Amino acid sequence: MTTTPIIAIDDPRVSRSKTTMGAFLDKPKMEKHNAHGHGNELRYGLSSMQGWRVEMEDAHTAVIGLPNGLEGWSFFAVYDGHAGSQVAKYCCEHLLDHITSNQDFKASDGELCVENVKSGIRTGFLQIDEHMRVISEKKHGADRSGSTAVGVMISPQHIYFINCGDSRGLLCRSKKVHFFTQDHKPSNPLEKERIQNAGGSVMIQRVNGSLAVSRALGDFDYKCVHGKGPTEQLVSPEPEVYEIERSEEDDQFIILACDGIWDVMGNEELCDFVRSRLEVTDDLAKVCNEIVDTCLYKGSRDNMSVILICFPSAPKVLPDAVKRETELDKYLESRVEEIIKKQGEEGVPDLVHVMRTLATESIPNLPPGGELASKRSVIEAVYNRLNPYRNDDTDSASTDDMW
Repeated sequence: MTTTPIIAIDDPRVSRSKTTMGAFLDKPKMEKHNAHGHGNELRYGLSSMQGWRVEMEDAHTAVIGLPNGLEGWSFFAVYDGHAGSQVAKYCCEHLLDHITSNQDFKASDGELCVENVKSGIRTGFLQIDEHMRVISEKKHGADRSGSTAVGVMISPQHIYFINCGDSRGLLCRSKKVHFFTQDHKPSNPLEKERIQNAGGSVMIQRVNGSLAVSRALGDFDYKCVHGKGPTEQLVSPEPEVYEIERSEEDDQFIILACDGIWDVMGNEELCDFVRSRLEVTDDLAKVCNEIVDTCLYKGSRDNMSVILICFPSAPKVLPDAVKRETELDKYLESRVEEIIKKQGEEGVPDLVHVMRTLATESIPNLPPGGELASKRSVIEAVYNRLNPYRNDDTDSASTDDMW
């Protein structure tokens, strides 16, 4: 079981005020937290990276084999904190228990059915939110942090997708996106209606011009409207829960990720990219590392966390795919050498020039979805080897700066 909180001060969902000044680092922190495991015919890997943010607020949970007689069940979740780390950290440690221990989760006879599970998940979210509010009020001043949550509870027969906020989960089935959760944004018609009914407004696509998610755990400053229930507040802690019957033959993998990933990659793009990576390696943590690196090079400025859960029918490593990948890497290495040599007496070009040059070329067999950005580390390694006295300022350039 991993419930490692990875914890930040600034977030794009917090008001664009003076609090965001100096909120980014001079260079991204690319050290990663990894974990992996297997059981219940599932394999998973995860990766978290601070990136450009001053602090790390993301947290995650990965549990195979649940308590109370649910050994065949598993639970995974990503929490994307904002305005502080407390809520994300607390949820990664306690949300699962709030879900599985409440009376709605199991029927009176102790048997589980779909509606009980969905009801229990919802009750668990509302309970932990109220519990955190009480804890916050007992401490010195109210905790102003909040967190989105996206997760899956996987039983032998069903997949329960759980979403509260703008992190996202998707299921790849039969080589394509079969399902994905809907982001909770203030501009969504039903979300906007609830916000306005609670006396709030949606300005610049934010709740009262400040918070860019309409559902979240915590954020108690937005849950103070008298006469309104917990699910009727400006920000609601109520998750949407979607139940999907499992398909042993067709289900391939699930991706759970915070919006730092989805800001720069679409559902189909990420699905295609992951499928291509699984054909060249069975190391799921490595695949997740490639996801966060690629998103960083595509221009993501946020913390990034992703969990990849593979079913037995997930893509397998293919010799032909491995060969193509090796040939691609060798081709890129030779092209970097050629670009540097072509510069000749003018001196060694910077890495930005190399990337921009490659971006204008038609390069075969680039990973779908990731494209050239997913090969930045290969290109940079060759560049650094050929230019050991490089200016380190080029190391932090994102691909946004490169073409």
